[in-house]
Amino acid sequence: MGHTEGLRHATRYLFARKFRKHGAPAPSITLRTFRIGDIVDIKVNGALHSGMPNRVYHGATGIVWNVSPHAVGILVKRRVNNHIAPKRIYVRTEHVFPSKSKNDFVARCQANLKAHEEAKKAGTKIALPKRLPAQPRASHVVKPELIQTITDAPFRENW
Repeated sequence: MGHTEGLRHATRYLFARKFRKHGAPAPSITLRTFRIGDIVDIKVNGALHSGMPNRVYHGATGIVWNVSPHAVGILVKRRVNNHIAPKRIYVRTEHVFPSKSKNDFVARCQANLKAHEEAKKAGTKIALPKRLPAQPRASHVVKPELIQTITDAPFRENW
């Protein structure tokens, strides 16, 4: 069994279906529409062998650059030796999901736009808040109600 390196080697757990999730995908997954420029995530469905990408692309995020009747062309960045190369791969739509990576950014842009419009109506300028990482918690003093001294249990021989 030494050094087997087939096309789908080392995918025993990677492409395995979840418990009670075996079988063909639901029609809603098959009927999704993708457009050029969409950001998508590749998540391989082990139950469907046609149009399955290589295991290195499982979990990758890319941009749709071509749409065909049953598959989409995705531009994915992949590390090749010493550089990151753009790879154009075709993947069947059952293995592709719309990415949620830009949801926070789009929501923030919409909130900023709304704040700008409200400030313009009020006739004031707005300073957009900078995003900060989680700050340290404020200091406080711990005052216990009762102080207990904890010691070891006294040694007792068992014989």
